Amino acid sequence: MVCNSGVLLEFTTLSRSLEADMLSYGQSPENSIRGFSSVSIDSRTVQEGGLFVALSGSVHDGHAFVEQAFRNGAAAALVERRKLETFALSSLARTLGKIVIIVENTLRALQDAARVYLEQFPRLLKIGITGSSGKTTTKEITAAIVGAEKNTVMNPGNYNSETGLPLSVFAVRSCHEAGIFEMGMNRRGEIAELAAVLNPDIALITNIYSAHIGILGSKEAIAEEKKNIFSQMNQNGISLIPADSPFRDFLAEGTRGKVTFYGEGSFAELGGVRDMGLDGSEIIWDGQRICFALPGRYNLANAFAAIAIAREIPVSAQAIKQGIESVKPLFGRGEILHGRATVVQDCYNSNPESAARALEFCETLEWPGRRVYVMGDMLELGENSRRAHEDVGRLLQVSKADMVFLYGKEIEPAAAILQDGALRFMHTCDMDELSRALDAYVRSGDLVLLKGSRGCALERLCAVLSTTGEAS
Repeated sequence: MVCNSGVLLEFTTLSRSLEADMLSYGQSPENSIRGFSSVSIDSRTVQEGGLFVALSGSVHDGHAFVEQAFRNGAAAALVERRKLETFALSSLARTLGKIVIIVENTLRALQDAARVYLEQFPRLLKIGITGSSGKTTTKEITAAIVGAEKNTVMNPGNYNSETGLPLSVFAVRSCHEAGIFEMGMNRRGEIAELAAVLNPDIALITNIYSAHIGILGSKEAIAEEKKNIFSQMNQNGISLIPADSPFRDFLAEGTRGKVTFYGEGSFAELGGVRDMGLDGSEIIWDGQRICFALPGRYNLANAFAAIAIAREIPVSAQAIKQGIESVKPLFGRGEILHGRATVVQDCYNSNPESAARALEFCETLEWPGRRVYVMGDMLELGENSRRAHEDVGRLLQVSKADMVFLYGKEIEPAAAILQDGALRFMHTCDMDELSRALDAYVRSGDLVLLKGSRGCALERLCAVLSTTGEAS
């Protein structure tokens, strides 16, 4: 099906919705640009006829790049009133014959513009997904399932932030029947803002873990923040909550519309699950055998979250089978890489719960060779960091590992725990040193786990692990 393009939203509608002032220069009535064709916050990627949103960042101020955006084809720029004179934006727009839309806060205006844009598609089924981990994988599985029967749009990659989600919704077109969007957060109040943009018809929480506990301070505060995905629900809305969450009752309390607790034990259609190790899982659903390629119980939980959404839409059992079987591992999220060693690359992010799950997965594998665990820092844990890393050290202490490599400053408490045991380990904050040591130790037939927060970038070690020769 071909989706309509052209003008996404007329400038007059946008200005009226934002209660903004609009200055238009060089536009004659017969050839004026009625609206924008795309939205960008990066002057380098702005498209012809697009809207450039000048965000005031902590490092770069987008208002300094308005001229570049105009010269690259932007038809208009969304700017803040207090920056007009500083960057001479009115005279710039006059000189280049462009449009300036003036607001008090461009981030809030971007979010409001996205909300107004979505209101043009009342038949679109809007699905929101949040949680401490598994958001992106659950979104991808959901999109694969729903996309088997409906024209579906979703936010690309991890475009789930205060800017990423509103930018993503501008990909919606009149042909789309379902929109699937994940919502992340890096500060208090962000989920509520994103829920106000999307106004989801179906909203799901994957889990409540310790990710970002350094920002919010406690799991209770994380649960309170994530619960805001339900804040825009009406009586027709559907809220999906993990049945095994210790916060399930809190998350359900006061939520409008239908509340469903989901999980492996909540599906009448589920006939069983068989763990196939590195090859994933076999799911018997409604009498059908489904091969799910993503390994580990945590990925299986993501699949069940996606199925919970699919049942509410609803889609057929055949769509569930087709969608799940089409899913491939995403970068750094339980990827299995084969080379000199078999690598479990689970280093897109890390927190105490996901680190424990990754270790549990490797521990339960029937593996004839050695087990080598490379554990990096778990970041954004705040005052909980020392205790959390000590806990990882204790898990490693009783693990089946033949060798452990620890990387980063935050993980030093784990090294202190291992110091008192018999397990061989190495701790370093130098990536080159780690790479050389790993290269020297690993040999054919080893199983290597890479687990750490995104800031560690442990995927850099794959260069030495992907070679086919024996270690020297």
